Amino acid sequence: MPITVPANLPAIETLNRENIFIMDEMRAMSQDIRPLRIVILNLMPKKIETETQLLRLLGNSSLQVDIELMQTASHQSKNTPSEHLLRFYKTFDELKDQRFDGMIITGAPVEHLDFEAVNYWPELCNILEWTKTNVFSTFHICWGAQAGLYYHYGINKHPLPEKMFGVFKHICCDPQHYLLYGFDEQFYAPHSRHTSISQQDIENFNELRVLSTSSEAGVYIVADKDDKNFYVTGHSEYDQDTLASEYFRDIDKGLDIKLPNNYFIDDNPSNPPLVRWRAHANLLFFNWLNYFVYQKTPYDYISR
Repeated sequence: MPITVPANLPAIETLNRENIFIMDEMRAMSQDIRPLRIVILNLMPKKIETETQLLRLLGNSSLQVDIELMQTASHQSKNTPSEHLLRFYKTFDELKDQRFDGMIITGAPVEHLDFEAVNYWPELCNILEWTKTNVFSTFHICWGAQAGLYYHYGINKHPLPEKMFGVFKHICCDPQHYLLYGFDEQFYAPHSRHTSISQQDIENFNELRVLSTSSEAGVYIVADKDDKNFYVTGHSEYDQDTLASEYFRDIDKGLDIKLPNNYFIDDNPSNPPLVRWRAHANLLFFNWLNYFVYQKTPYDYISR
């Protein structure tokens, strides 16, 4: 089944070239089916790029998914055309009276700030509180995961001596958990962050459990005991060239940035990146949609 997105969303052209099955809202209305409703709170600067990455993964399942895009009202994006935001995005005030089967909260390049110093933090707190009653399952990514753990449990992030940057090997701590169903014993995922979450801080809460870690990158996936919230500290949604773009951008700025770990072929930035995480990324999002959104959400959840 396809994902349903607003007509003329720029991501459509890219996804069509990749044979991702999508359809617009008019065609979806003609089908007698109860689709899953997923809202994406996109906090990334390059919103069109992030939309495409996430829609690619959400479209790789047998489930029909209706997508709603959300932006913060208290922060104006400088890297996405305002026409795009006005046409395809809604604010929390426009969506707060609705219910959603699932929500994705993306990362954001604000790690250097305390949470309370982020200009949209009060609005994000309202959204995180709203997810308790109006979203059945929430998937937090990178800074979004750190923000969720801080808001719900008071677990703070910690600065790293240098940027966690590259593609790292991970293991499953709970192989029987449905989110990890079908995972290999070792798998790869990209990270790009300056802060981390302490595993000990997480283990201090009986309500939380660590599902996956990396000996180099630390805690990767955390779930709450009800499997309603998932916190993923990496960027499995990244494209092949995303880390390369970050690396060359910082090089051009004259910043002291190390080569992304385990990324370029032969560790030579003149060579193309080697994608090691695509299968894991597709399985991660499929498992979340299937086991924790589709199979667990009551049929009438949206209409309650």
